[in-house]
Amino acid sequence: MATFTTAEAIAPVPLEVARSARDRRRGLLGREGIEGALLLSPAGAVHTLGMRFAIDVAYLDRNLRVVAVRSMRPGRIGLPRPWARHVLEAEAGAMEHWGVRRGSRIALRDV
Repeated sequence: MATFTTAEAIAPVPLEVARSARDRRRGLLGREGIEGALLLSPAGAVHTLGMRFAIDVAYLDRNLRVVAVRSMRPGRIGLPRPWARHVLEAEAGAMEHWGVRRGSRIALRDV
């Protein structure tokens, strides 16, 4: 299983990685929630159309540094972030709990 950490994280966070176009398109659709986070790679924008729960979205640059964090309710379309190369998604409130904020660096393990 993959995990990620930040300098502020107390423990590694479980991580799913969506590498195929199909997995990225599906994202968290159809789920009731997620334990940990989902990394969409490559990706620069997300939506929550058809989602069942609110999510936090962290946009990452090519060096896995967080350039923006947003919360999105279901039924929303996020603005494209042309400088983002990856997107980290989790249940709403999780990013703050894990210490993921603008400027944080994400460290991936076992990916």
